[in-house]
Amino acid sequence: KIKHYYGVDDENMIKLFEPRDYPDFGNNLHCNKLEEVGFKSHNTYEGPDPDLICTLGGDGLLMHAGMMFPGPVPPILCIAGGSLGFLTPFGREEMSDTIQTSLGFLEGDENDSGNDLSNYSTEMKPSYTPIRHDNEFGGSGYDAFHQKSEVDGKVNKPKFSFGLGNRICLSMRMRLDCRVINRDGKLLARYNVLNEVVIDRGSSPYLAALECFCDDVHLTTVQADGIIFATPTGSTAYSMAAGGSVVHPAVPAILVTPICPHVLSFRSMVFPDHVVLRCFVPDDARSDASVSFDGKDRKLLHRGDSVQIQMSAHPVPTINRVDHSSDWLNSLKNNFNFNSRARQKPL
Repeated sequence: KIKHYYGVDDENMIKLFEPRDYPDFGNNLHCNKLEEVGFKSHNTYEGPDPDLICTLGGDGLLMHAGMMFPGPVPPILCIAGGSLGFLTPFGREEMSDTIQTSLGFLEGDENDSGNDLSNYSTEMKPSYTPIRHDNEFGGSGYDAFHQKSEVDGKVNKPKFSFGLGNRICLSMRMRLDCRVINRDGKLLARYNVLNEVVIDRGSSPYLAALECFCDDVHLTTVQADGIIFATPTGSTAYSMAAGGSVVHPAVPAILVTPICPHVLSFRSMVFPDHVVLRCFVPDDARSDASVSFDGKDRKLLHRGDSVQIQMSAHPVPTINRVDHSSDWLNSLKNNFNFNSRARQKPL
């Protein structure tokens, strides 16, 4: 697709990037021992971690990109290519300009808030002029690119810009560090999730029986189809569909939302980000439970197994079109028709 649509036909420019083995994450918690037995990854990319990630898809692709980096995550630029796109503020036709602007190759207007795209013209054809810079150590510089849009010989501002006050805003999206532990205290799996971790009854016909703790203090006994532990980013996903609150992505919190509880008094709760939540399957449960991480890597939880959930030390930085509040509110209104109703006529 890159070759067909963008004319890139250089094997040295297209590298297969796969996540490096990160200690104690994923299914295989002994990745350092794989090299001892002669296992080699088929990752053809041996350079440093990327400075920018561009996703062309939906919200699921953003979650996948975040899972590729259990540790620190590079800034992610989300281009809408899916069906809903709550977390993808940029369109496909804006992809080239947004990437160049994010990397500093385009010069924007200091007074441009990024909201007005009425001047976007397909007739503007960019011309690139290399600029020489001296690095901070006084050595030889490097070539960067400054884009000018020329129409009828006149130099104009770039056809697309975003951000506020000539600055690009980032949303530091909190993740949850989730660990599956057996009754002997052995770590079975570990994941960083962007949206939610879900513990449910799986294929069992019985209600899920779970014991939940907050900082080792008993929280409640869950008798329901399951329970959701969500981030503020995930508050507009499965948690919202299950009746949970909608939370601004900048609020440091962990949401706990039951799935079809067999009681009237169990409501969604919001906890501060510093707590450690733990949920385990008791010995007297009628059946095993199941856990999934951002909808993937479903695992069976046997009696005595537990899932520990806490804030991850590594959030996911996503690039905003304007800022986190504007992008979030616009997505609520445009994608979910938030509080949309015909206005009442005056008396």
